[in-house]
Amino acid sequence: MDYFPLFIKLQQQACLVIGAGDIAARKIDLLTRSGANITVIALEFSASVRELQAKHALTVLQKPFAASDVNGFKLVISATDNAETNQCVADAANSQGILVNVVDNPALCSFIFPAIIDRSPIVVAISSGGASPVLARLIRARLESTIPYQYGKLAQLAETCRQQVKEAIKQPAHRRIFWEKVLQGNIAELVFAGRQQQAEEQLQLAIDAAAIETPQTGEVYLVGAGPGDPDLLTFRALRLMQQADVVVYDRLVSPAVLDLVRRDATKLYVGKQRDDHTMPQEDINSLLADLAKQGKRVVRLKGGDPFIFGRGGEEIATLMAQGIPFQIVPGITAASGCATYAGIPLTHRDHAQSVTFVTGHLKDGSIELNWRQLAAPNQTIVIYMGLIGLPAICAALIAHGAPKELPIALVEQGTLAQQRVFTGTLQSLPDIIALQTIRPPTLMIIGTVVGLRPQLKWFNDAAPAL
Repeated sequence: MDYFPLFIKLQQQACLVIGAGDIAARKIDLLTRSGANITVIALEFSASVRELQAKHALTVLQKPFAASDVNGFKLVISATDNAETNQCVADAANSQGILVNVVDNPALCSFIFPAIIDRSPIVVAISSGGASPVLARLIRARLESTIPYQYGKLAQLAETCRQQVKEAIKQPAHRRIFWEKVLQGNIAELVFAGRQQQAEEQLQLAIDAAAIETPQTGEVYLVGAGPGDPDLLTFRALRLMQQADVVVYDRLVSPAVLDLVRRDATKLYVGKQRDDHTMPQEDINSLLADLAKQGKRVVRLKGGDPFIFGRGGEEIATLMAQGIPFQIVPGITAASGCATYAGIPLTHRDHAQSVTFVTGHLKDGSIELNWRQLAAPNQTIVIYMGLIGLPAICAALIAHGAPKELPIALVEQGTLAQQRVFTGTLQSLPDIIALQTIRPPTLMIIGTVVGLRPQLKWFNDAAPAL
């Protein structure tokens, strides 16, 4: 983060603008909306700046810039086409610790102007850190169409009742749930429809009801986080992640996905890896129920899909036995996500008419699977968590009739920018992998469909040529 986002109160604050062309006029116009007291210094003044002077009672000084001109100002903007002047303005402001912006010169700026969506008192600012202002404006244009103009009125309505709600609902967590319902439900729709009085009446009824309600049991959301790429989350998953009080997450949840959780939510890591279980499964089941009984909304965030090697069924059984409300949000399982990003179709009418998902976890040094069934032709086998057992898996398949030349792929960090895909045969892949440093999570895909990867590969993974 090159620039830390802040909102500065400039009402009745002294702000200085150097330059009086069209670009300066745009900056002056923005400042006038914040209620700043603006002084403009320039040798020549454009018609647009003169209009702003008459409209907003700007102080204008027709003179060259001098370093002492910045004295007493809270914020300074240099909007000239003179490089020497811009440098002098930046030096003078920085020497006194005054915020300074030099238009189109991020290197001289201590702050930059974002693209702004104004739904006062709701204000959204988008910045590219000076890398691409045009891109920031394009993002703003996209967001403009999704944020109703009446959001400002909705915020004003909430402001009028904040203290009343605080007095009626003592617990901060319960107040947050109350406001989420208000701001996303029928009351918000009344505001958007211009029925302000009805919205106020409904809000008052909601406050009165909340003041006498008994706090309810919370809820658990069992959410599939997908294989890693945050763009593969469902809308529902993202919505629930944003409203959770607590997030209980696994090792396979990528940092990019976890970063989308609400900032003030409590995050509890309960990940498991080979020979290292942070928390036993039974304790996780109890933890989810206990948190919900405290009235919390709990997201149980799992890599992939919670019902495919995710023990989701065990966790839900505990919640049902204790009468805890819950929801389940499917995720893209690793088999589908990793195969797609590797350019390997799981089914193909010329290669595979069925797909089998199995787990490759070693148990007492061996893997107990139906090897004869897995060695049958015309199918695709997807093996989760099989990296450690890869040599044993390949040997067992060969021993039960699978051809030594049967193609196999190992996908590392699937769907992420650092994805690597290693391909070979049942006979050759163990030796290939032995020469590499592989970081879980990994997934194995076995079958003749792997041979389609050279022509179907579309995602630029980082695997070296073998």
